[in-house]
Amino acid sequence: MTTGTVPLYLTGHMAPVADEIEAYELPVSGALPPELTGRYLRNGPNPLPGEDPGHWFGGHGMLHGIRLRDGRAEWYRNRWVRTGALAGKRYIHEDGTIDRTAVHANTHVIEHSGRILALVESGFPYEVTGELDTVGPVDFGGKLTTAMTAHPKVDPVTGELHFFGYGVMPPYVTYHRLSADGQLVQSAPIEVPGPTMMHDFAITENHAIFLDLPMTFRPRPGMPFAWDDEYGARLGVMPLARPGEVRWFEIDPCYVFHVGNAHEDPTGRIVLDLARYSRDAIANLWEGISAEHQPAGPAAAAAVTGISRMSRFTLDPATGTATVAELDERGVEFPTVDDDRVGRPSRYLYAVADSGAGTAIVRFDGQLGTTTAHELGPDVVPGEAVFVPASGADRAEDDGWLVSITTRRDGSASQLLVLDATDVAGEPVAAVTLPRGVPAGFHGSWIPDPAA
Repeated sequence: MTTGTVPLYLTGHMAPVADEIEAYELPVSGALPPELTGRYLRNGPNPLPGEDPGHWFGGHGMLHGIRLRDGRAEWYRNRWVRTGALAGKRYIHEDGTIDRTAVHANTHVIEHSGRILALVESGFPYEVTGELDTVGPVDFGGKLTTAMTAHPKVDPVTGELHFFGYGVMPPYVTYHRLSADGQLVQSAPIEVPGPTMMHDFAITENHAIFLDLPMTFRPRPGMPFAWDDEYGARLGVMPLARPGEVRWFEIDPCYVFHVGNAHEDPTGRIVLDLARYSRDAIANLWEGISAEHQPAGPAAAAAVTGISRMSRFTLDPATGTATVAELDERGVEFPTVDDDRVGRPSRYLYAVADSGAGTAIVRFDGQLGTTTAHELGPDVVPGEAVFVPASGADRAEDDGWLVSITTRRDGSASQLLVLDATDVAGEPVAAVTLPRGVPAGFHGSWIPDPAA
């Protein structure tokens, strides 16, 4: 990095905040639906003051939370996740053993079986309270011995949590399953040829789908993963009833950070929707958010979103073939779905788009093949849009809201934006003014209050 320069991920809407604050009775424009009673929590990297982690992905985890109740925004607060990394613990000891508590839990935050867990793919989850205080690392009674992906999947019917861990030593990938009450009940190794960076995966009603793609481990400073032309690319389908038994489908080389959803169609084919990067696109993204590269103009504006395309793979077990089609030509990231449709057919997917000329929250309609956008203009950057369902067992799939933290591109101010998911292009239902600019982050969850 050139002396005296500041990397992209420490500037503007990506610049970290220097402290922990809280504020109460936040200003609201529009009207918050009374059904939005709970907490929106979002995780992301936030180095300590004066630190440069060398890459956006390397900062300490920080949670930002907004508490909504009875049409009011009761509070905002932010807290670092107090992991071993924050205390300076070593991830790899001199004897070669790994301390999976010594990582930055900076990628996602979920709730399962009464626990709120901050997640990162290189280590154990960290439990936090509803007020964002850190409880400590979780290894499920000593049964978890691998890392845990930041993208576990809850089966909406069984309540089970399916996840995996990957690492740089064999077995490179391991599948795990938690029971609905939070017990680790199953683990099985997944055979892959090398230390691939497997960020996300998918489930259907009867299968798990693994993404064995050519971003592989390279021992070097900074982010130790890079594109490997020799590795190849394939998607693996594992019956949930037979953990570890995987059938692989070869595909053209690409990379995927995030899956939208997957399901089994009536003929038994697996349909998988995701944001897909070409070789050049992932290289541009990787360089655009590293310390050594500082793109200007539209390249800088779109560095976080990159130029991945929403795509659909269809895996046919009868022929052993995989086909792919692009669903839209715009560059998108952070695809999301109604959690009640995870692993089942879903008509709608949501994502964020940033072309450099303007940003948007978009809705893909898989039935009509159309895309609807809530345009935000060039000066506002949206975070991942999380779907919050309306109450009622007979609701339509899009009956609910999308919530997203938006931040001005200069980092000066942020809002919690609430959109009507049935009318994404329409005016916001409500916007909560936050007491500070919230830096760009990764993933979050809506955690409703328990039913009375």
